[in-house]
Amino acid sequence: MVVHAVDNLDANGESQKFNKYACACSIVASMISIIFGYDTGVMSGAMIFIKEELKIDDVEVEVLAGILNICALVGSLFAGRTSDYIGRRYTIVLASVIFMVGAILMGYGPDYAVLLGGRCISGIGVGFALMIAPVYSAEISSAKSRGFLTSLPELCISIGILLGYISNYFFAKLTLKLGWRLMLGVAAIPSLVLAFGIIKMPESPRWLAMQGRLGDAKKVLLLVCNCTEEADRRLHDIKIAAGFDPNCNEDYLKPSKHSRGKGVWKELFLRPTPAVRWILVAAIGIHFFEHATGIEAIVLYGPRIFKKAGIKSKEKLLLATIGVGLTKTLFITFSTFLLDKVGRRKLLLVSTAGMVVMLSTVGFGLTLAEASKHESKWALVLSIVATYTFLAFFSIGLAPVTWVYSAEIFPLKLRAQGVAIGVAVNRLMNATISMTFISLYKAITIGGAFFLFAGIAVIAWFFFYFLCPETKGKSLEEMELLFSRRSRNSNGGIEIQPGIKASNANK
Repeated sequence: MVVHAVDNLDANGESQKFNKYACACSIVASMISIIFGYDTGVMSGAMIFIKEELKIDDVEVEVLAGILNICALVGSLFAGRTSDYIGRRYTIVLASVIFMVGAILMGYGPDYAVLLGGRCISGIGVGFALMIAPVYSAEISSAKSRGFLTSLPELCISIGILLGYISNYFFAKLTLKLGWRLMLGVAAIPSLVLAFGIIKMPESPRWLAMQGRLGDAKKVLLLVCNCTEEADRRLHDIKIAAGFDPNCNEDYLKPSKHSRGKGVWKELFLRPTPAVRWILVAAIGIHFFEHATGIEAIVLYGPRIFKKAGIKSKEKLLLATIGVGLTKTLFITFSTFLLDKVGRRKLLLVSTAGMVVMLSTVGFGLTLAEASKHESKWALVLSIVATYTFLAFFSIGLAPVTWVYSAEIFPLKLRAQGVAIGVAVNRLMNATISMTFISLYKAITIGGAFFLFAGIAVIAWFFFYFLCPETKGKSLEEMELLFSRRSRNSNGGIEIQPGIKASNANK
């Protein structure tokens, strides 16, 4: 790629042009998320046939659904340190290989134990994928395009979920023994392809800089920037964040003791600065509320919800579930173009407010459908429309912003393991909903479960309003200053007070 010596730069030294090479790298890195999304989506339909063939009960179904996320929690915690040690790129390769092994075991699946084992291995791959894809995308992108590029993994998850639902529909036409095994096993093919394809990508320039490989970092920046001035400015900021003299022109310097992730947990938990503590609370909170508000109940148990609403045939249940995937994918695609224009904070608040209303409506519709002695078409329509509208609100804000926000707010040396902690919380909540939803709605009715999710969404809105400042247009190296001190402006946003020094996380 030819880098121009002169380009139109804004006041912060950022090029106004969109870098296609950085976009291509983010797309390839995000492909790992399609495999995860497929695994999540396909299981919603496959469970219908697995339960029928293997004669498992509802508790075993819940365990099968939720074990993926328990293992993903473990995988994400290992992924943070792993990516600090071997690099962002090879961590994606490792995630692909783990996914492939898990898919092969699930496709083989002669009994429940082997199926559960394959699901566990895939879960470890999920933990790696969810941590590394947004971190890599955030670290190669500019401030102007970071929202778009870092939201691509979430978009790819939605595409994968949709492909999983479509796979359910078509493979369901095969024999019972073959159909669900092909649904699960086919994910091994893209995993193998991605493992080889990722080798052609460059390493994250910020990870290279942490290893003291400033010359290699500069080469990558010249590819992902549109001009040498922008590359020099970004390298200057990265050197400061990595603890090096910004005026040093050496290609290699001895890295600090934190370059491979040592001592990071101490800085996050034992002696965090006020800014790092606030960042950690914001990251954990946004990941907690993404799943505590009930999205997994709809994505994973969609067929059961629509059956409660009044749809009876398996074919129609799977078609209605495809609508879930289409809605989610469409609105996340739309939101990727809004993140860098409207901003993360506004999308987050509008999204959560809409979710409160729609979750309440879903609860009302399903309560009426259950209480009705005869089939109520208007309750069925209300429940389905409210479900799709909830997905639209979730997908336009909370879904993509969760991953963009948590990947961009941590200081460089804390980023990988900080994001890993957020992902661990995300998977813990996902597993909690996956493994308890059936028991929950049996205890308080399915309508009551969605009223509970609506109440949690109200708490989420206030959390986002008070603790999540706007990050649009800020470089990664500015984030710690953003969380160091704040004051309310006339629009209710956050303003940074001048004269704040960066904490020891960046020294």
